[in-house]
Amino acid sequence: MINRVLIRIRVVQILFSCSHSETTDLRKAENELIFSLQKSYDLYFYLLSLMVELTDAYAQRVDARKSKLLPTEEDKKPNTRLLDNKFINQLRTNSTLAKYLKDRPFSWMEHDAFIRNLLDNILNSDIYKEYIEQPQSYDNDREFWRKIFKHIVCVNEDLYQILEDESLYWNDDIEIIESFVLKTIKRFDGTNGSAQEMLPMFKDETDREFAVKLLRESLLNGKEYKELIDKYTKNWESERIALMDMVIMQIAITEIMTFPSIPISVTLNEYIDIAKSYSTAKSASFINGILDAIVKELKEDKKIIKK
Repeated sequence: MINRVLIRIRVVQILFSCSHSETTDLRKAENELIFSLQKSYDLYFYLLSLMVELTDAYAQRVDARKSKLLPTEEDKKPNTRLLDNKFINQLRTNSTLAKYLKDRPFSWMEHDAFIRNLLDNILNSDIYKEYIEQPQSYDNDREFWRKIFKHIVCVNEDLYQILEDESLYWNDDIEIIESFVLKTIKRFDGTNGSAQEMLPMFKDETDREFAVKLLRESLLNGKEYKELIDKYTKNWESERIALMDMVIMQIAITEIMTFPSIPISVTLNEYIDIAKSYSTAKSASFINGILDAIVKELKEDKKIIKK
């Protein structure tokens, strides 16, 4: 689930942080990388559990209406489609989700007002009105929550604020992790029961190794790659070059030099995209020009032979 886009962003962030220190503890930096990626995986499960929390909040609301001193007929016979939702009931009993939340607990009910407001948004939505008119089926129940998550949960500004306050790491993760939650909802199959598979933290061990190796090689070869960058930026005043740009180029060169199976064009595109999001307005074109010149030299010197 932790893809290479997110890994690259994390390595850039950690190396940028290290660049402010005179000395770098390699083991500490690697631990920080894995910890930050673990936090991303936490967010995946917390967002899945949010749908269960919203259902529980509705159940509490229904119970409260039934216990009113003078309940109306609507109070006595509330719509229970949300409570009977087959997808949510399967998600609630998922063994992987239950174990994860037991090991790394997170309570949405600490944000009670947010839950109530988000539930109101759901109940007042056209998606909900359309849903309660449909015949109940597993497919309809799952599709309802997919639409709710995509069109109501994912665009909720209060959610973004809560997650940013909870963890500094989540500020950059939210949209990426939301896409994996949507993918997971679509993969759910009612016949799998509580054994429905969740996405693993890494697709395979290769991605984990990629993360650690990219960070380690960037740090170990930092001096050499900085000198290479300096060669092509000597006409620029050093204070005019953003530190983030230097870090991004250093890691891009590391990836080009270290991973022969990754095409150069893929690496360049990935880090130019990172520059667009994390550095200055002119960084992307600047980085692209410098890296193109460096790649040309590396090819001429036979230091890289890939395309």
